[in-house]
Amino acid sequence: WSLARLIGALARIEGLARIRYTTSHPNDMTDDLIAAHAEIPALAPFLHLPVQSGSDRVLKAMNRRHDAESYLRLLERVRAARPDIALSGDFIVGFPGETEADFQATLDLAAEAAYAQAFSFKYSPRPGTPAADAAAPVPEAVKAERLARLQAVLADSQSAFNAACVGREMALLLEKPGRRAGQLIGRSPYMQSVHLDADAARIGEIVTARIVGAGPLSLSGALGAAAG
Repeated sequence: WSLARLIGALARIEGLARIRYTTSHPNDMTDDLIAAHAEIPALAPFLHLPVQSGSDRVLKAMNRRHDAESYLRLLERVRAARPDIALSGDFIVGFPGETEADFQATLDLAAEAAYAQAFSFKYSPRPGTPAADAAAPVPEAVKAERLARLQAVLADSQSAFNAACVGREMALLLEKPGRRAGQLIGRSPYMQSVHLDADAARIGEIVTARIVGAGPLSLSGALGAAAG
């Protein structure tokens, strides 16, 4: 069975409203899996595709099997198949031997990808791995500075995506109580936390809400008449 076929079978289960899988490797995004995103409404419009670096030289040193160009082409194919999809990614900065030019390539890719969210980390050696004994380690101060610069780019993309959600109606899975009485936190199809007023008895329901506000990390919504 392929993953796409499994998702198709799951989608036929009555009452199963939302399907999501993680984590996807760029080289495992087959034609039928991309088609599943276009053809199966229950498959959430959210896809996590780690890339790690925008530098082909660094990707080769990491023993990754993709390059920056093929990764960006993959994002284009996925978006063409499912125009409303939101994408996220993973990055590692400061891999041994990473130059400023390599890091700039990562910044360029991050900006072009326009992620809805992303995760980024400083490289840290793992005993027993080839990179742990590699020459030209990147100084910790440089890794920290590069991580801050990358996270600023990623935060801008996430804020822009969140802001574009304001005014839209979304199906939210109500997950847990919020910080104040009478507030719940729902999960959007794009994996955003959405704060809204609702009775705690509704936890576990999928409700339709209008997005009325956006912050850098979460949204606020309103149910029914409150959305007007």
